[in-house]
Amino acid sequence: MNIWEMEKWRRILPSDVRSGLRLRFDKGVDDEVKNACIKYAKWLREYYDFPIRIPIYFKNTDKLKTVDEKGAYATFFRPNSFFVEPYIRVAVGDYEKRKSEWGKDNILFAYLVNISHELTHYYQWINDLKLTTIGEERQATTYANKIIQEYVDEVLHP
Repeated sequence: MNIWEMEKWRRILPSDVRSGLRLRFDKGVDDEVKNACIKYAKWLREYYDFPIRIPIYFKNTDKLKTVDEKGAYATFFRPNSFFVEPYIRVAVGDYEKRKSEWGKDNILFAYLVNISHELTHYYQWINDLKLTTIGEERQATTYANKIIQEYVDEVLHP
């Protein structure tokens, strides 16, 4: 079963939580990045439920600061309670540099894959899946690619 479509959360989530997918962009985030992410989020909302509000913050930085100080391109904050909203952060400040190296579509799809990867962690969390850290990452990578392929099947460019 597709964990993005699982509804185990219906039995465990409180009924009075905010829902939906929201996007927030730092100043200076390139308009091409904004447009691609907005278009993808609109598509996601058509096909998937977001029973606890999940804001995605697009940061105008090359990498995100993390607790382990290794840095990351995207992160998911997993609260210990369903009464606290989770969130995702995605670094998109390297767009111009990566666009010239990888091409526009490739870097935009890379950002969308990062979003999908982190949203898979969201679905693991709301469905209370018990996986090892390696299992979570493997599943997130698998589903990120699966969801992006569904999207690519409908649109040619991000």
